[in-house]
Amino acid sequence: MSQVLPSSIAPELFAERADAIADAARELALAGWTPATSSNFSMRIDAEHAAITISGRDKGKLGRDDIMLIDMHGKAVGTAARPSAETELHTQIYRRLPQMNVVLHTHSRTQSVASRLFAADGVVRLQGWELQKAIAGETTHDAALSIPVFPNTQHMPELVAQVDAWLDSGKPLHAYLIDGHGIYTWGKDMAETRRHLEALEFLLGCEMDLRRLSA
Repeated sequence: MSQVLPSSIAPELFAERADAIADAARELALAGWTPATSSNFSMRIDAEHAAITISGRDKGKLGRDDIMLIDMHGKAVGTAARPSAETELHTQIYRRLPQMNVVLHTHSRTQSVASRLFAADGVVRLQGWELQKAIAGETTHDAALSIPVFPNTQHMPELVAQVDAWLDSGKPLHAYLIDGHGIYTWGKDMAETRRHLEALEFLLGCEMDLRRLSA
């Protein structure tokens, strides 16, 4: 499906972002974190636009043509392709956290089970793990790192409002889980965001092991 870019966006820049998203998606699919075409990935292009995966595509087989342009309201730009139904959750991060340039959302087994296991608590509280320092801004294992678990809904404005409420409260937010769904995390670039995703996958698995072993 053809993509027509606004004159303000260099084709080389869009191609670079699209390739980076597709490369990451294929690697995450290989890890088993994007089953049944689930998950979505994006990168900021400029203050008004982002590149994001087209809805329903096999994340293990993505190429440049499987990435589309959206504006910061989640609307398609220069294409008839349809972005993910969860696009508003990506653009929300770009609007609220302007230093962030990548958003990754996956559905690994660990993330999905943890989202159900901790849903009643509304949060996963990580403390004492050395790998917490893989999250940007975290400098010690002694600090408490809270990952909220929001109720699932098909009505995106509800989820957006819950994330806004957390941010408006002034509490740090590096990632969140959605009950029965998966995880969202972000970073300044792809390398940082991948690091966050991999660290949180490991930490959630450790917390699940602890709960199981202490039962």
